[in-house]
Amino acid sequence: MRDVRMRGFAERADVEQVEAWLASHTHALESEPVPLLECAGRVLSQDVTSTHAVPGFPRSAMDGYAVRGEDSFGASEYDPIPFAVLGLALPGKPFPGRVGPREAVRIMTGAPVPEGADAVVMAEVCDERDGRVAVGDAVAPLKNVGAVGEDIAVGDLVLRAGRRLRPQDVGLLSSIGRARVPCVRRPRVRLVVTGDELLPAGSEPGGSRIVDSNSVVLRALVDRDGGDALPFEILKDDPDTIRQVLRQDDADLVLVSGGSSVGQEDHAPRLLAELGELAFHGISMRPSSPAGVGRIGEQFVFLLPGNPVSCLCAYEFFAGPTLRALGGRPRTWPHRRARLPLGRKIASAVGRTDYVRVAVEAGKAVPLATSGASILSSTVRASGAVIVPRGLEGMPEGAEVEVLLYDEDPGEESL
Repeated sequence: MRDVRMRGFAERADVEQVEAWLASHTHALESEPVPLLECAGRVLSQDVTSTHAVPGFPRSAMDGYAVRGEDSFGASEYDPIPFAVLGLALPGKPFPGRVGPREAVRIMTGAPVPEGADAVVMAEVCDERDGRVAVGDAVAPLKNVGAVGEDIAVGDLVLRAGRRLRPQDVGLLSSIGRARVPCVRRPRVRLVVTGDELLPAGSEPGGSRIVDSNSVVLRALVDRDGGDALPFEILKDDPDTIRQVLRQDDADLVLVSGGSSVGQEDHAPRLLAELGELAFHGISMRPSSPAGVGRIGEQFVFLLPGNPVSCLCAYEFFAGPTLRALGGRPRTWPHRRARLPLGRKIASAVGRTDYVRVAVEAGKAVPLATSGASILSSTVRASGAVIVPRGLEGMPEGAEVEVLLYDEDPGEESL
């Protein structure tokens, strides 16, 4: 088989080509029932229509006395109307009898309004003594009473398919009696981390070996984007071992970290072409130009460069949007955005997309002096990134740019 590793670098694909190919081949995964207490953050796969009214009974909106509203007409502070107190209604413990003329039931907020009563007089205008209550204000029928279905009626469409469930959404689903919720299945992600020089995360660096950081970053990104990372081990730069792992079909998306370029130990491009389809190899961008994209069967495979910043960049451009789309989320980047003037010019080249790390200083986006793709600490010092489209030859100082902010919370350092 012809060695494909150099093929992509002879004519690199534009970022937009790769994005369009991925978008055209990606669709949300199938639906699965998810227990109510585990569905926050998941994406609904079906519309939810209520089969129950909320509330399902007329309930008191305040503490007071349940009465027939018309019996209170004419009551005032100076001329209260007396009612006989029959008993007490509590949430979950309704009064069992019926309220008749000039009768009242002491009632607490949320308790069912007794049969025969149609209004609640608030406790502040009442004076109860010796089994009778003097009502000092008139209430119209239905006053201070929550009607059946006031919140949600039977047949109401309460949540639409495609919604990412927030905590309050889950609370609403609980209120209508949903124990399980139809959600898009979480994509399963396999990490294929290769490199003879790598030590497992948590090790201490020593000698000529370095500690793997890419898997730590990628696992966190996969979690952010709604994926489920499968267990993995660091692999040696051995093609037979890598081939065996790539042949596994238990994932929806495969992230290969390292071995994606054209070096002697860069086996991943050739193996992807052998086992499936290497759609792109070599992309006109900086960093991450050695990145590759393809499929093995129904699995998407992303060849991410081993340099930490390149790995992060390639994930954000290609793997992240695909993972989110598989899980039913929007493809758009999930970063907060801010429009700020550039504190220093950005040099680029027409025909290449650049991912430029910037710090936010005194209200300006300042490109970091360190641009090396292996300098992971630059992403920590950075507040975010600016994307320079391939049609621009850089950006001048003072130009307003959109910054993709790394932090979820604005904080003092971000803005």
